[in-house]
Amino acid sequence: MRVIASHRMRCLLLGGLLLATALPAPAWAFGFNDVARRAQTLAAEPWREPKNELPKVLRELNYDQYRDIRFRPERALWRRNGTPFEVQFFHPGFFFTQPVRIHVVTAEGVQKLRFRAEDFDYGANRFDTGGFEDLGFAGFRVHYPINSPSYKDEIAVFLGASYFRALGKNQLYGLSARGLAVDTAAMSGEEFPAFTEFWLMWPQPDSREIEIFALLESRRLTGAYRFVLRPGTETQMDVRARLFLREPVEKLGIAPLTSMFYFGENQPAKVEDYRPEVHDSDGLQLHTGNGEWVWRPLVNPERLLVTSFTSENPRGFGLMQRDRDFGHYQDLEARYERRPSAWVTPKGNWGKGRVELVQIPTPDETNDNIVAYWVPAELPPPGQPFELQYRLSWQLKQLTQPPLAWVSQTRRGHGYRKEVDDSLRFVIDFDDSALRRRGRDVKPEAAIWAGDNAEILEKQSFRNQADGGWRVSFRLKRKDEQPVEMRVTLRVDGKIASETWSYVLP
Repeated sequence: MRVIASHRMRCLLLGGLLLATALPAPAWAFGFNDVARRAQTLAAEPWREPKNELPKVLRELNYDQYRDIRFRPERALWRRNGTPFEVQFFHPGFFFTQPVRIHVVTAEGVQKLRFRAEDFDYGANRFDTGGFEDLGFAGFRVHYPINSPSYKDEIAVFLGASYFRALGKNQLYGLSARGLAVDTAAMSGEEFPAFTEFWLMWPQPDSREIEIFALLESRRLTGAYRFVLRPGTETQMDVRARLFLREPVEKLGIAPLTSMFYFGENQPAKVEDYRPEVHDSDGLQLHTGNGEWVWRPLVNPERLLVTSFTSENPRGFGLMQRDRDFGHYQDLEARYERRPSAWVTPKGNWGKGRVELVQIPTPDETNDNIVAYWVPAELPPPGQPFELQYRLSWQLKQLTQPPLAWVSQTRRGHGYRKEVDDSLRFVIDFDDSALRRRGRDVKPEAAIWAGDNAEILEKQSFRNQADGGWRVSFRLKRKDEQPVEMRVTLRVDGKIASETWSYVLP
């Protein structure tokens, strides 16, 4: 990669990070196509397994030892340069044994950031850091004054494989996104592409966004990525990717989201727990190409459960945390009611394909067990570029929701009956503020459907006098042990008046 040297470039090295003493001009002519050419060249070459050359003492760190290594905030990139953004870096080690290369792009050229042990506080660890030369970084985090003008909050982090996540105002980290998912839940086993190189574009003093480029690599593909990060009440990330296959891939997961669902209102905890609900997301929301809105509550299944929704040119999908009531979680440490939802808005036409939802059994809340992504129906042959763009929105209270009645809660259990049987009762509450705008006397009808392997024994729909919404209740009996598909919608005068409640009973 060409670096332009100039006598006009005045810089100082603080902790190994390039920090210009003068405010930079617009960035040097480096962009997405430069990374894409790199990715295309690599895709034409045989795959080379990365060598793990990290010192043994770093590879063998445990969780607490790794957590005790912290970047020194005073050495943050751009700390002294008048920009609203700062960047801090993660030390390699523990799970993060494949270091990534990080560069800064300025008006003068591309500068590789050097790793220096003195940029880190090692806490209680006692290492001989003399051998920690040019290790590279595990990843980085971006800071910006999102909650208060006097403090630069952490608003985004890129760390581990192709994982990244972001925060909006008053949010706490929950679910994550990934650059790409390859053969997730496939019999052949999942392949985990990784971002191996990043380029950070130097922001201006009045910048309200930061531009980041990344190179993605794995055994069967490479890719170039461009992220434009805009922090705010709803932090947004515009993503552009150009992918190159080395060899055929069974299933490519576009815009993958990864979250956790342990138990909730629709699936109580199996063991005693003082908390009513524990989850980072409570449902998959989908806006199909034909305009239908779908809500699928999440579950923690006994066995791997993979379902999908076929669509053409989808308008959006996301893993959402709709429930924002602290009383429904009661966890003062985790604060699940402040975990963000993530909504994917495709740019352009994505063609035919499906949104796939993978739900994995988990024995506790420490495992991410929910994955959702778009699977294109057709992929190009190896060597031919495949490009897509989308916007990723990290939301709190201002959720993307349908302009129809939407599901506010789903509950499951045995309804009151004098005799005991093996049937199940489902109670679905709809927030019908959209319906009430038509008039207070509107009374929707509930359309309830279940698969052939179940029988609906009774059903009712009526006004929820407690919150003014609309409640649908039905009792159902299984015919076998296979998963049961169910759907419920509200209709007024024969027309759909709500999103579709879509549920799988594992």
